[in-house]
Amino acid sequence: MKKIKSYSIIVLTAVMVLTSCKNTSKKEEEKNEMGQKELTIEENLKESDFDTIIDGKQVSLYWIKNDNIKVAFTNYGGRIVGVWVPNENGEMTDVVVGMGSTKAYVNSTEPYFGATIGRVGNRIAKGKFTLNGNEYTIPVNNNGNTLHGGNKGFQYVVWDAEQPDEKSLVLKYHSPDMEEGFPGNLDVTVTYTVTEDRGIKMEYEATTDKTTPVNLTNHAFFNLNGEGSGTILNHKVLLYADKFTPVDEGLIPTGELKDVEGTPFDFRESHTIGERIEADNEQLKNGDGYDHNFVLNQTQDNGMSKVATITGDKSGIRMDVFTEEPGVQFYSGNFMEGKNTFKSGVKDDFRTSFALETQHFPDAPNQADFPSIILEPGETYHTISEYKFSTQRDNQ
Repeated sequence: MKKIKSYSIIVLTAVMVLTSCKNTSKKEEEKNEMGQKELTIEENLKESDFDTIIDGKQVSLYWIKNDNIKVAFTNYGGRIVGVWVPNENGEMTDVVVGMGSTKAYVNSTEPYFGATIGRVGNRIAKGKFTLNGNEYTIPVNNNGNTLHGGNKGFQYVVWDAEQPDEKSLVLKYHSPDMEEGFPGNLDVTVTYTVTEDRGIKMEYEATTDKTTPVNLTNHAFFNLNGEGSGTILNHKVLLYADKFTPVDEGLIPTGELKDVEGTPFDFRESHTIGERIEADNEQLKNGDGYDHNFVLNQTQDNGMSKVATITGDKSGIRMDVFTEEPGVQFYSGNFMEGKNTFKSGVKDDFRTSFALETQHFPDAPNQADFPSIILEPGETYHTISEYKFSTQRDNQ
């Protein structure tokens, strides 16, 4: 009798274990179908690899998330390190390229990966501008011009970071008077928030005690097929812009607002990035591809202007961009040279990511007909942009 009872217990236990495993497997399948399965990326992206001191300030890795999206940041440069959203098969896919450590960002030959950009994003001709009769000179760092704030723009500073909850990250930076040649003490706050509809909301605020130019943006580099998935030339792009600002060989705007019609810059209907990028066109030659500001039609959608819709050809992931800004810089990864290694272990090869930087127009302080970027004491600079992710299946 004892042997029979022992055998019965063993059989019953085995059945319970198998049933438990089956139920667990079913739950995992349900999670996979919903695109909500647990991410394993944290196993490879380690807090210890970001834990360091720069300029006497603590650098760390931060996460913001909800059930639909997960975003990694570092406060070194206010950078987006990665963004995970579900593809058409429900697989969580990292759509923003980035580095796996602070050291890798410090040593990168491309300083702008994922960074919060300022004090003035994009270019200022010859590093000079005039305010209230005074000429200011700022460091030149790009073909005799100033790009993204000078030699030590905001991509190189350590931001103060606060997390009010798991869905938001608040970054603050005090830019002292005459830092990089810019007048005025500028206090900047950028709040990054994930939304329930797979969005990343970016809210920028700044105040100054002297008249100064301000043009803030984020420089995330995207591959909607996933970091390490190869070329972005087959991504489809729709841009809500009838005009763009042509540039000279140094990528400084000529001052003209040119119609996109009849040019490779007409993305009012969907085209792949690579479809016309090698066309015999002077502007494409000047930029070695797309590296131009588009003048947004400012068609209202969701309380902001609709900027663009981009879709990854392999993943089916779609990104819609919204902003309160008048322009967007579309950059097709023309200067990527395979010199840096991303967190997934792949190189930053030529045109394997793109950027869409919401902004005021380049060289605005020197272009009287462009929207002004001058901030006065007593005023508050405030602007919001948002990236939203979905899939082709979601939009059917």
